[in-house]
Amino acid sequence: MKTRQEARHRRHFRVRRRVHGTKERPRMAVFRSNRYIYVQVIDDVSGHTLVAASSQEKSLRDRTLTVTTAAEVGRLIAGRSKAAGITSVVFDRGGFAYHGRLKALADAAREEGLEF
Repeated sequence: MKTRQEARHRRHFRVRRRVHGTKERPRMAVFRSNRYIYVQVIDDVSGHTLVAASSQEKSLRDRTLTVTTAAEVGRLIAGRSKAAGITSVVFDRGGFAYHGRLKALADAAREEGLEF
């Protein structure tokens, strides 16, 4: 019997076999816990995080993790990415279902002009 976490790790590794970020088109990796959501834009060639945002930011820390909070994190990461000169990314859902908070984050980032 596998745990939910082991099943998510298997799904994530399966996705990571195909998803790879470069300097021109980095990988936008999302991790969702029960309380927070974290997003990083990563250049896998050099192994560096270019930009990051989370729901633990000072402006969002006191709020619970809802669809609207996840959407604000998506807008935040899109703004920081555009400021860093990143316009296009590869989306890595981290083995999570593309639904709810994850979908809200992705849609908000797209609305702010990030392409994926």
